[in-house]
Amino acid sequence: MAKLWSGRFSKEQDTLMDDFHSSIHFDSRLYAEDIRGSLAHVRMLAACGIITEEEGEAIEDGLWELLEDIESGRVEFSADAEDIHMNVETLLISRIGDVARKLHTARSRNDQVALDVRMYVLKEIHEVIDLLKKTQSTLVRRAEQHMGVLLPGYTHLQRAQPILLSHHIMAYFWMFQRDIERLEDCAERTDVMPLGSAALAGTTYPIDREMVARELGFSRVSENSLDAVADRDFIMEFLSCISIIMVHLSRFAEEMVIWASSEFGFVTMDDRYSTGSSIMPQKRNPDVAELVRGKAGRTFGNLLSLLVTMKGLPLSYNKDMQEDKERLFDSVDTVKGCLTIFERMIDTVTFNVERMRAALEGGFMTATDVADYLVRKGLAFRTAHEIVGKIVLFCEKHGISLCDLRLEDWRSFSSAFEADVMDAVDADASVASRDVYGGTAHSRVAEQIRLAKRLLG
Repeated sequence: MAKLWSGRFSKEQDTLMDDFHSSIHFDSRLYAEDIRGSLAHVRMLAACGIITEEEGEAIEDGLWELLEDIESGRVEFSADAEDIHMNVETLLISRIGDVARKLHTARSRNDQVALDVRMYVLKEIHEVIDLLKKTQSTLVRRAEQHMGVLLPGYTHLQRAQPILLSHHIMAYFWMFQRDIERLEDCAERTDVMPLGSAALAGTTYPIDREMVARELGFSRVSENSLDAVADRDFIMEFLSCISIIMVHLSRFAEEMVIWASSEFGFVTMDDRYSTGSSIMPQKRNPDVAELVRGKAGRTFGNLLSLLVTMKGLPLSYNKDMQEDKERLFDSVDTVKGCLTIFERMIDTVTFNVERMRAALEGGFMTATDVADYLVRKGLAFRTAHEIVGKIVLFCEKHGISLCDLRLEDWRSFSSAFEADVMDAVDADASVASRDVYGGTAHSRVAEQIRLAKRLLG
């Protein structure tokens, strides 16, 4: 099969090149974007008088029929035609004849692929945002279901201070909210129409780039033809956004793995999202969380791979840039798959509230509240901190908790202590006292849930 670009070549291409050079086995998923872009391009060519209206209509009809046949599974792509662009054009020529050869007037595969990928990224940004919002909605619902539940908050994986489970859950809501905002920001820079840049220098034909942009829903056209065909910043930015989403999912997954362990026992995974052992019949493994945690690494690798690919490329287009799509597609598939399954896992997980409450009994988690108590009695915080540190050391030596201390024990460390010190060591009182905007007090968590609902609409 002769290549559409074979005019200046005197030798046939080595058959090994078909597989090595071809990208159709992965970029075929851009068929809808490629045909949509071609439809807008041919309408513009006809409107500008570059081709006749009759030619434009014939090409349009052929493209619509081809799109329908592809979506119905009646089209088989060929590696001989290299990529999705050449496959579409070759198939169109075979169907409607030589008039299809006019479709490629005033464009190059360089600006064509830049257009296709921008359209694809914009579509996927909105789909990932939808999945993030669904996950956020589930988090809000689970937070509301457990508004009165207390558990230890941790730093360094050591028990630190009592918090509401709802407050902990909502922390991930705000992580995902930042992810949404990053994606929306990325979409603004992706929303640039590059077609008309041709190979690198623009075209000699009197085209109307703004018309194509309007047809395809782009808000603006690219300013520099060299940059337009060489730019993959928008993909790197999208892969960066995906990587940060996966960081957040991985952190959440790690907590689920820890919380599901016998040592913590804070959660029990639903049977539908757990697995067993091939040899140990008692096992319930949190495989969803573990796989999400593991799959984060591949998205980081995809981002780094593209960064390394792009860092040494001179202007404008280079074949190295064909490597962008497999990285892009894999990261998109990974984040969408992880968000979908993770949301279902969180929606069905059982929070073991009694086990969480029991965990509040160790670790001197209200020690800071006792220090704050002394500050309210007139002591400097550093002085209060030192006194409470000595009290904790005393309790550790005697194997008791703060709640076990008698008033005379307290007063042996400072005369500022009075009977009301016992209010300071109560976990519920500790949570209620964090009544600042963004804090873990019931009223403040309810406040952030109301704000979250407004954001979700």
